[in-house]
Amino acid sequence: MRKLENSELERKSVEDFKEAEKTPIIIILDDIRSLHNIGSVFRTADAFLIEKIYLCGITAIPPNKEIHKTALGATETVTWEYQENVLDVIENLKKEKVSVFAIEQVENAIFLQDFKVDKTKKYALVFGNEVYGVAQKAIELCDGTIEIPQLGTKHSLNISVSTGIVVWDLFQKMNY
Repeated sequence: MRKLENSELERKSVEDFKEAEKTPIIIILDDIRSLHNIGSVFRTADAFLIEKIYLCGITAIPPNKEIHKTALGATETVTWEYQENVLDVIENLKKEKVSVFAIEQVENAIFLQDFKVDKTKKYALVFGNEVYGVAQKAIELCDGTIEIPQLGTKHSLNISVSTGIVVWDLFQKMNY
């Protein structure tokens, strides 16, 4: 085995990325405090050709030096938009027939491994504040909730880790 050089990875150019068919997933970040988490989510979105990221509430927006540290240029490839009110974003996406799911621990949540993807639908995933999670009013507007099963002593995962897990799971269910 030999580690591949970056030049051997055949990655898309920014222009190629912009023109590529996107994965029908939209990420909604609401009240995310950590600039590094925001950057990491951009990088995950780039890796899986995610359609768009909505940045809401106190979530910082590019250009930002701290976001760039972890995004590594993904803010230039992934389409994003700032909207102050996450509730407006959810309502508008639902009007466009996008299925909106909060990623949260709630009563009757669907465990990620049990979530069935309809390949004819577009999905939006709502991720909330690092301490408080997705706001209850946002949860109430969503079509449902998805929970990542956790077996240890901690009650949650880092927002960027959660995004990576959920996006990968939906991506592979849509494509394989």
